[in-house]
Amino acid sequence: MPDPATQEPRLTSLAHGGGCGCKIAPGVLEGILRGATALPVPPELLVGIETSDDAAVYQLAPNLAVVATTDFFMPVVDDPHDFGRIAATNALSDIYAMGATPIFALALVGMPVNVLSQGTIRAILDGGAEACRGAGIPIAGGHTIDSVEPIYGLVAIGVVDPAHLRRNADARPGDVLVLGKALGVGVYSAALKKGALDAAGYAQMIASTTRLNTPGPDLARMPGVHAITDVTGFGLAGHALEMARGAGLRVEIDWAAVPLLPGVPALAEAGFVTGASGRNWASYGAQVAAPALSDLDRALLSDPQTSGGLLVACAPEAAEAVLGCFHAAGFDAAAIIGRVAAGAPGLSVG
Repeated sequence: MPDPATQEPRLTSLAHGGGCGCKIAPGVLEGILRGATALPVPPELLVGIETSDDAAVYQLAPNLAVVATTDFFMPVVDDPHDFGRIAATNALSDIYAMGATPIFALALVGMPVNVLSQGTIRAILDGGAEACRGAGIPIAGGHTIDSVEPIYGLVAIGVVDPAHLRRNADARPGDVLVLGKALGVGVYSAALKKGALDAAGYAQMIASTTRLNTPGPDLARMPGVHAITDVTGFGLAGHALEMARGAGLRVEIDWAAVPLLPGVPALAEAGFVTGASGRNWASYGAQVAAPALSDLDRALLSDPQTSGGLLVACAPEAAEAVLGCFHAAGFDAAAIIGRVAAGAPGLSVG
């Protein structure tokens, strides 16, 4: 429905999916990549596509590696400034998830220029610039196209000392898992698109999706922190499975300990779940042992998180320090949610 003040359509009405819910389903993506031609991998490429990690890492010197990633999507909210902030925060998260520090970004912009005003498009870019200022970096350039659906995101570049690089594949048996943000952004977005998310829920959604995962580099330097990733479009289950496969271990999640955003269970029970949640579960549900979970719990376990939290695997003796790092940075919902065990790679939830 057009906004009476601008006669422009709602941003979310222009997109067939929103935020990280736009991602190609894990099973489909696996099929696409399975037949890709393998290229020579130089020894300086410390992280590539092998374990579906969050960013590529290329070593330049003994104590210096460049970290590069890109992330972009269609609107998850109608406010253009908030959309820009969320998209940029989400893109920068992959840098933090590697234990790296961002240094600059490039903007990726696709807009239906005959549908949206220049002011609306400018507000999206301003929102992205605000998120980058919060990270202490400039947007140094980018690329724009005229597209049918609004698309915005970043190429994000960071640096890390290879000694402090943290991959998603290096969890160890006996590690505990700490999640930095509560789940439920996909549920919020589904309710928002149908006009069922109240002001308090919207405020919670924006607060979560625009909080930069800045603890990443500090966590990576902590003794006992072995692996880090971020939870985004494949849901907690999907990204926990990536961690399990990469390490060749079993990940066990205590569902009762997983934090959820306020009101999310009630909204999900009312039917506000995303199509991406079902596609996620169809892709990897057979690899998840969760006999006691309800259909509602499974929808939340696979709920796509736009700009979600960091998932950290650390030695048990480091867990309190990891929680303290999160809490000191304002991540009040951070919690221990599970553990890593020896066994065939997979995910157990109980």
